[in-house]
Amino acid sequence: MAKAPENTPTKLIYGFHAVSAKLRHAPDAVLEVYLSADRKDARVRKFLAQAEAAGVRISQAEGDKLDGLVGTRRHQGVVAKVDATRRDIKLADVLDSLEENALILVLDGVQDPHNLGACLRVADAAGAHAVVAPKDRAVGLNATAVKVASGAADTVPYITVTNLARALREMQEAGVWVVGAAGEADKTLYDIDQKVPVAWVLGAEGDGLRRLTRDTCDELARIPMHGSVESLNVSVASGICLFEARRQRG
Repeated sequence: MAKAPENTPTKLIYGFHAVSAKLRHAPDAVLEVYLSADRKDARVRKFLAQAEAAGVRISQAEGDKLDGLVGTRRHQGVVAKVDATRRDIKLADVLDSLEENALILVLDGVQDPHNLGACLRVADAAGAHAVVAPKDRAVGLNATAVKVASGAADTVPYITVTNLARALREMQEAGVWVVGAAGEADKTLYDIDQKVPVAWVLGAEGDGLRRLTRDTCDELARIPMHGSVESLNVSVASGICLFEARRQRG
Protein backbone atom coordinates (compact mmCIF):
# COMPACT_ATOMS: atom_id res chain seq x y z
CA MET A 1 0.00 0.00 0.00
CA ALA A 2 1.26 3.48 -0.85
CA LYS A 3 2.05 5.62 2.18
CA ALA A 4 2.65 9.34 2.05
CA PRO A 5 5.32 10.90 4.22
CA GLU A 6 4.00 12.93 7.14
CA ASN A 7 2.77 16.42 6.22
CA THR A 8 2.42 15.46 2.53
CA PRO A 9 -0.53 17.42 1.08
CA THR A 10 -3.41 15.18 0.06
CA LYS A 11 -6.64 15.73 -1.84
CA LEU A 12 -9.71 13.78 -2.81
CA ILE A 13 -10.66 12.80 -6.34
CA TYR A 14 -13.81 10.96 -7.31
CA GLY A 15 -15.57 9.12 -10.11
CA PHE A 16 -14.58 5.89 -11.82
CA HIS A 17 -12.75 7.54 -14.72
CA ALA A 18 -10.62 9.85 -12.59
CA VAL A 19 -9.70 7.27 -9.95
CA SER A 20 -9.08 4.47 -12.47
CA ALA A 21 -6.83 6.76 -14.50
CA LYS A 22 -4.84 7.64 -11.38
CA LEU A 23 -4.50 3.94 -10.51
CA ARG A 24 -3.19 3.19 -14.00
CA HIS A 25 -0.78 6.10 -14.34
CA ALA A 26 0.35 6.83 -10.79
CA PRO A 27 -0.75 4.01 -8.46
CA ASP A 28 1.80 4.99 -5.82
CA ALA A 29 0.06 8.38 -5.52
CA VAL A 30 -3.23 6.73 -4.48
CA LEU A 31 -3.20 6.47 -0.69
CA GLU A 32 -6.67 5.08 -0.01
CA VAL A 33 -9.91 4.35 -1.85
CA TYR A 34 -13.36 4.77 -0.31
CA LEU A 35 -15.92 2.57 -2.04
CA SER A 36 -19.68 2.69 -1.62
CA ALA A 37 -21.00 -0.29 0.32
CA ASP A 38 -24.13 -0.15 -1.86
CA ARG A 39 -22.36 -0.79 -5.18
CA LYS A 40 -22.03 -4.48 -6.16
CA ASP A 41 -22.22 -4.25 -9.96
CA ALA A 42 -19.72 -5.45 -12.57
CA ARG A 43 -18.09 -2.04 -12.91
CA VAL A 44 -17.33 -1.96 -9.20
CA ARG A 45 -15.94 -5.50 -9.28
CA LYS A 46 -13.60 -4.58 -12.14
CA PHE A 47 -12.50 -1.44 -10.34
CA LEU A 48 -11.99 -3.35 -7.09
CA ALA A 49 -9.69 -5.81 -8.85
CA GLN A 50 -7.68 -2.91 -10.29
CA ALA A 51 -7.30 -1.25 -6.88
CA GLU A 52 -6.35 -4.52 -5.18
CA ALA A 53 -3.75 -5.25 -7.87
CA ALA A 54 -2.24 -1.82 -7.19
CA GLY A 55 -2.02 -2.65 -3.48
CA VAL A 56 -4.22 0.26 -2.46
CA ARG A 57 -6.08 0.22 0.84
CA ILE A 58 -9.85 0.01 0.28
CA SER A 59 -12.45 1.17 2.80
CA GLN A 60 -16.18 0.63 2.56
CA ALA A 61 -18.30 3.73 3.14
CA GLU A 62 -21.96 4.66 3.04
CA GLY A 63 -23.11 6.92 0.24
CA ASP A 64 -23.91 9.85 2.53
CA LYS A 65 -20.38 9.72 3.95
CA LEU A 66 -18.96 9.95 0.42
CA ASP A 67 -21.34 12.85 -0.29
CA GLY A 68 -19.94 14.65 2.71
CA LEU A 69 -16.33 13.95 1.79
CA VAL A 70 -16.50 15.52 -1.66
CA GLY A 71 -19.52 17.80 -1.33
CA THR A 72 -21.46 16.23 -4.19
CA ARG A 73 -23.42 13.10 -5.06
CA ARG A 74 -21.67 12.77 -8.42
CA HIS A 75 -18.88 10.55 -7.07
CA GLN A 76 -20.40 7.33 -8.54
CA GLY A 77 -19.61 5.53 -5.29
CA VAL A 78 -15.82 5.85 -5.48
CA VAL A 79 -13.56 8.42 -3.83
CA ALA A 80 -9.78 8.30 -3.50
CA LYS A 81 -7.33 10.12 -1.25
CA VAL A 82 -4.25 10.93 -3.30
CA ASP A 83 -0.90 12.64 -2.91
CA ALA A 84 -1.61 16.21 -4.01
CA THR A 85 2.00 16.74 -5.06
CA ARG A 86 1.71 14.10 -7.81
CA ARG A 87 -0.24 15.63 -10.71
CA ASP A 88 1.57 14.69 -13.87
CA ILE A 89 -0.35 12.60 -16.39
CA LYS A 90 1.15 12.18 -19.84
CA LEU A 91 -0.79 12.29 -23.08
CA ALA A 92 0.51 8.84 -23.98
CA ASP A 93 -0.94 7.46 -20.73
CA VAL A 94 -4.41 8.65 -21.68
CA LEU A 95 -4.17 7.49 -25.29
CA ASP A 96 -2.94 4.04 -24.24
CA SER A 97 -5.68 3.50 -21.68
CA LEU A 98 -8.79 4.46 -23.68
CA GLU A 99 -11.57 1.88 -23.80
CA GLU A 100 -13.69 3.86 -26.28
CA ASN A 101 -13.07 6.26 -29.13
CA ALA A 102 -11.16 9.28 -27.91
CA LEU A 103 -12.86 12.59 -27.23
CA ILE A 104 -10.24 15.20 -26.35
CA LEU A 105 -10.40 18.95 -25.91
CA VAL A 106 -7.29 20.94 -26.86
CA LEU A 107 -6.98 24.57 -25.80
CA ASP A 108 -4.52 26.74 -27.72
CA GLY A 109 -3.53 29.81 -25.75
CA VAL A 110 -6.44 30.21 -23.32
CA GLN A 111 -5.17 32.70 -20.72
CA ASP A 112 -8.25 33.46 -18.64
CA PRO A 113 -8.51 31.11 -15.62
CA HIS A 114 -12.29 31.47 -15.58
CA ASN A 115 -12.42 30.24 -19.17
CA LEU A 116 -10.12 27.31 -18.37
CA GLY A 117 -12.23 26.31 -15.37
CA ALA A 118 -15.40 26.52 -17.43
CA CYS A 119 -13.81 24.42 -20.20
CA LEU A 120 -12.92 21.73 -17.65
CA ARG A 121 -16.53 21.67 -16.46
CA VAL A 122 -17.76 21.31 -20.03
CA ALA A 123 -15.22 18.54 -20.71
CA ASP A 124 -16.36 16.66 -17.62
CA ALA A 125 -20.03 17.01 -18.55
CA ALA A 126 -19.38 15.74 -22.08
CA GLY A 127 -17.26 12.81 -20.89
CA ALA A 128 -14.08 14.04 -22.57
CA HIS A 129 -11.06 11.90 -21.81
CA ALA A 130 -8.61 14.78 -21.36
CA VAL A 131 -8.01 18.50 -21.77
CA VAL A 132 -4.67 19.34 -23.36
CA ALA A 133 -2.97 22.74 -23.32
CA PRO A 134 0.52 24.18 -23.88
CA LYS A 135 2.69 25.02 -20.87
CA ASP A 136 3.57 28.41 -22.32
CA ARG A 137 1.16 31.17 -23.36
CA ALA A 138 -1.62 29.58 -21.34
CA VAL A 139 -3.00 30.25 -17.90
CA GLY A 140 -2.31 26.91 -16.23
CA LEU A 141 -4.38 25.20 -13.58
CA ASN A 142 -4.27 27.86 -10.88
CA ALA A 143 -6.54 28.23 -7.85
CA THR A 144 -9.12 30.31 -9.74
CA ALA A 145 -9.40 27.79 -12.56
CA VAL A 146 -9.77 24.93 -10.06
CA LYS A 147 -12.52 26.77 -8.20
CA VAL A 148 -14.45 27.62 -11.38
CA ALA A 149 -14.09 24.00 -12.54
CA SER A 150 -16.22 22.93 -9.55
CA GLY A 151 -14.48 19.58 -9.13
CA ALA A 152 -13.82 18.88 -12.80
CA ALA A 153 -10.11 19.59 -12.30
CA ASP A 154 -10.01 16.31 -10.38
CA THR A 155 -12.18 14.28 -12.75
CA VAL A 156 -10.75 15.22 -16.16
CA PRO A 157 -7.02 14.73 -16.80
CA TYR A 158 -5.47 18.14 -17.55
CA ILE A 159 -2.32 17.63 -19.59
CA THR A 160 0.19 20.37 -20.31
CA VAL A 161 2.66 19.88 -23.15
CA THR A 162 5.79 21.76 -24.14
CA ASN A 163 5.02 21.58 -27.87
CA LEU A 164 1.35 21.62 -28.84
CA ALA A 165 1.90 20.80 -32.52
CA ARG A 166 3.94 17.75 -31.53
CA ALA A 167 1.16 16.67 -29.16
CA LEU A 168 -1.37 16.96 -31.98
CA ARG A 169 0.81 14.78 -34.18
CA GLU A 170 1.05 12.25 -31.35
CA MET A 171 -2.72 12.09 -31.28
CA GLN A 172 -2.85 11.69 -35.05
CA GLU A 173 -0.37 8.81 -34.89
CA ALA A 174 -2.69 7.18 -32.34
CA GLY A 175 -5.59 7.40 -34.81
CA VAL A 176 -7.25 10.53 -33.44
CA TRP A 177 -8.78 12.91 -36.01
CA VAL A 178 -7.74 16.45 -35.06
CA VAL A 179 -10.29 19.17 -35.87
CA GLY A 180 -9.61 22.86 -35.38
CA ALA A 181 -12.45 25.28 -34.71
CA ALA A 182 -12.15 28.23 -37.09
CA GLY A 183 -14.82 30.75 -38.05
CA GLU A 184 -13.70 30.95 -41.68
CA ALA A 185 -13.80 27.17 -42.32
CA ASP A 186 -15.98 25.87 -45.16
CA LYS A 187 -17.33 22.91 -43.18
CA THR A 188 -19.48 23.18 -40.08
CA LEU A 189 -19.07 20.93 -37.06
CA TYR A 190 -22.17 19.07 -38.22
CA ASP A 191 -20.28 17.98 -41.36
CA ILE A 192 -17.56 16.27 -39.29
CA ASP A 193 -17.81 12.56 -38.53
CA GLN A 194 -17.28 12.51 -34.77
CA LYS A 195 -18.08 8.86 -34.22
CA VAL A 196 -14.37 8.24 -34.81
CA PRO A 197 -11.69 9.26 -32.27
CA VAL A 198 -11.69 13.07 -32.27
CA ALA A 199 -9.74 15.92 -30.71
CA TRP A 200 -11.28 19.38 -30.91
CA VAL A 201 -8.77 22.23 -30.92
CA LEU A 202 -10.01 25.66 -29.85
CA GLY A 203 -8.07 28.89 -29.63
CA ALA A 204 -8.37 31.81 -27.28
CA GLU A 205 -11.34 34.10 -27.72
CA GLY A 206 -10.39 36.82 -30.18
CA ASP A 207 -7.04 35.39 -31.30
CA GLY A 208 -8.25 31.97 -32.41
CA LEU A 209 -5.81 29.23 -33.38
CA ARG A 210 -2.14 29.96 -33.88
CA ARG A 211 -0.85 29.35 -37.39
CA LEU A 212 1.21 26.24 -36.61
CA THR A 213 -1.66 24.75 -34.62
CA ARG A 214 -4.06 25.44 -37.48
CA ASP A 215 -1.69 23.90 -40.04
CA THR A 216 -1.28 20.74 -37.95
CA CYS A 217 -5.02 20.02 -37.71
CA ASP A 218 -6.46 17.39 -40.06
CA GLU A 219 -9.28 19.76 -40.96
CA LEU A 220 -11.07 22.89 -39.81
CA ALA A 221 -14.71 23.38 -38.98
CA ARG A 222 -16.89 26.25 -37.80
CA ILE A 223 -19.89 26.66 -35.56
CA PRO A 224 -22.71 28.20 -37.62
CA MET A 225 -23.50 31.67 -36.31
CA HIS A 226 -26.93 33.14 -37.00
CA GLY A 227 -26.81 36.37 -35.03
CA SER A 228 -24.71 39.51 -35.00
CA VAL A 229 -21.84 38.30 -32.78
CA GLU A 230 -18.77 36.95 -34.55
CA SER A 231 -17.50 34.49 -31.93
CA LEU A 232 -18.43 32.62 -28.78
CA ASN A 233 -16.70 32.28 -25.45
CA VAL A 234 -14.25 29.37 -25.69
CA SER A 235 -16.06 27.33 -23.03
CA VAL A 236 -19.39 27.73 -24.84
CA ALA A 237 -17.79 26.76 -28.15
CA SER A 238 -16.12 23.76 -26.47
CA GLY A 239 -19.46 22.57 -25.17
CA ILE A 240 -21.10 22.82 -28.57
CA CYS A 241 -18.31 20.83 -30.25
CA LEU A 242 -18.00 18.13 -27.58
CA PHE A 243 -21.72 17.57 -27.19
CA GLU A 244 -22.16 17.27 -30.95
CA ALA A 245 -19.66 14.40 -30.75
CA ARG A 246 -21.74 12.81 -28.00
CA ARG A 247 -24.93 13.31 -30.02
CA GLN A 248 -23.42 11.55 -33.02
CA ARG A 249 -22.17 8.69 -30.88
CA GLY A 250 -25.60 8.16 -29.39
